[in-house]
Amino acid sequence: MAAEWKETLETEREISAFMLELGIPAHLRGYYYLREAVLLAVSDMELVGSVTKLLYPVIARRYKTTLQRVERAIRNAVEVSWERGNPEVFEDLFGFSLETGAPRPTNSEYIARIADKIRMDATTGEKIEK
Repeated sequence: MAAEWKETLETEREISAFMLELGIPAHLRGYYYLREAVLLAVSDMELVGSVTKLLYPVIARRYKTTLQRVERAIRNAVEVSWERGNPEVFEDLFGFSLETGAPRPTNSEYIARIADKIRMDATTGEKIEK
């Protein structure tokens, strides 16, 4: 049990480091919802296929809020990072950025790509340094 908790904590740290690298300010409520969404998606990628029916309700229950507020807060965090974040990191993760004129990724795309990166980094043994 302690080993599982330690692994979850390490995954949370990696997610947080990467979200900060993407330019998501930690003072936004959506930061915490997004981190939780990515953590859940890392353990079960099928959740990303139905964010409004599966993922948002779980987060809303944990934070004692509504799924609409969860969705909006995550969308706001994604918008802020898209506009203010490092374009090179977006190019690397998504293959496009605001500088290329592409529209911002959707919440589910954002969650899925971060979760996938964290999962792939875990299998290759890479860590995000901050």
